Amino acid sequence: MESTYLQKCLGPCLTQGLAEVARVRPVDPIEYLALWIYKYKENVTMEQLRQKEMIELEHERELAMMEQEMLERLKAEELLFQQQLAFQLELEMQEKEKQKTEALQRGQEELNKKTQDRSFLNEGEKDAQYMEMSMENIARGEEAILSEELTDSGKTLAEISDRYGAPNLSRVEELDEPMLSDVALNIDQDL
Repeated sequence: MESTYLQKCLGPCLTQGLAEVARVRPVDPIEYLALWIYKYKENVTMEQLRQKEMIELEHERELAMMEQEMLERLKAEELLFQQQLAFQLELEMQEKEKQKTEALQRGQEELNKKTQDRSFLNEGEKDAQYMEMSMENIARGEEAILSEELTDSGKTLAEISDRYGAPNLSRVEELDEPMLSDVALNIDQDL
């Protein structure tokens, strides 16, 4: 019973200490063994502390790796979302362009139809009416463009731009106040 207690508590310490005494052969082996056992206790405590720190470091490393993977997944999702948004904006732009060309074609067909219906008018009247109808169609086209621009004015630059990574800037508002440029001010001063 006592031997099991000694072997359990002091076995590794005493065997390593006696092996060290036999290897070094100090002048005072008892004092050397006592100091070695005292130092052994500090070494065991330091080793346990070091192992605990290594476990904590490994845990932190795993958490950092998981966080890095999560960030990479988020970046990939964001890139995919931006590509989808750019594709959607491109489709919308193509659809608007298609609608514009269809409206212009319809206007041109109406113009041709009206000019054919009014073939009995003389050349001067035809030219004047043709110019008038052309101006009306151009005005309609400009009004359509302006109305589309007004509906788009609620979008930010990044929403309108189809470039990846475009900044998300707020809307730009123009002031109604007339402002003189620096060049105009310099001209006035020179006079």
